[in-house]
Amino acid sequence: MQIHYFAAARAATGTPCEDVGEFSTLEQLLIDATSRHTGTTDSGQTLADIVARCTFLVDGTRSDPSTLLAGASRVDVLPPFAGG
Repeated sequence: MQIHYFAAARAATGTPCEDVGEFSTLEQLLIDATSRHTGTTDSGQTLADIVARCTFLVDGTRSDPSTLLAGASRVDVLPPFAGG
């Protein structure tokens, strides 16, 4: 599975995307990602700070942390881009 980071999430991770292992739920994937990426953006935000405000797409469908990932191939992490 691939996870793609946009805007502030990309800045916090230092990468636009990465291959990750298999996870049962989006929540498990996000816990893994935030535990591995502990750097900060120029404004001092960690990926964990950013993820709390993000929208997520699993294979193009808006999803929440309880979403099951069986058979999924891509997760997009989309922070608010402007104005909230």
